[in-house]
Amino acid sequence: GAGGGGAGAHKYSTSVTITAGTYPIVIGAGGAAGTTAPGQGGAGGNSTFNSVTAGGGAGGGKEGSNGSNGANGSSGGGGSYNKTGGTGNGSGFAGGNGFSPTTSPYAGGGGGGSSAVGVNASAASVAGAGGAGTANSITGSSVTRAGGGGAGVRSGTNGAGGTGGGGTGGIGVSGSETPPTAGTANTGSGGGGASSDAIAGAAGGSGLVIARVLTSDWSSITGGTETTD
Repeated sequence: GAGGGGAGAHKYSTSVTITAGTYPIVIGAGGAAGTTAPGQGGAGGNSTFNSVTAGGGAGGGKEGSNGSNGANGSSGGGGSYNKTGGTGNGSGFAGGNGFSPTTSPYAGGGGGGSSAVGVNASAASVAGAGGAGTANSITGSSVTRAGGGGAGVRSGTNGAGGTGGGGTGGIGVSGSETPPTAGTANTGSGGGGASSDAIAGAAGGSGLVIARVLTSDWSSITGGTETTD
């Protein structure tokens, strides 16, 4: 099975200086799904506001006889079977390792989350879960985001997505598979890894920027959603 995608960075700051003016916001796209044949998942885009940048997550290792290690990123992608997970760059955590040695049904490792490493495949038939995301209460209630994607396996137990929106890994072979699921939109979470090289992986979830300011200091917003409390 392919490794799960790594989560994007989860950045939170209470010391960003905002003066009168216009502030562009960039929402990073989720990493592209790995294609069949097979192809490694892509990296997610960066999300930015003012001086704060949250980097995108890394793609999970591709499945098959020419499988690969997980890529490095804000959180590392999980490795395919017999391959290692990618490293996190300090904003997130490493991806898990695929099961080694190469043994059917080829379990991959989970993608790293923003608050925990991706889980190693514990057996040839037990794929790794994605690493946990990070809880934050900037909106007034606690919400967890930026979880790693679960890994795929051809039979047995597929990897669960990490808390916070990580996608679930696929299970089965072409024609009888349950495909992986994508990371939840607007959470920066990793997508689930494919179960075999005949099946595509799942995309990562897009990023999110939340700015909380006093209503007396706020003028207007173009695009996005404005709420008050």
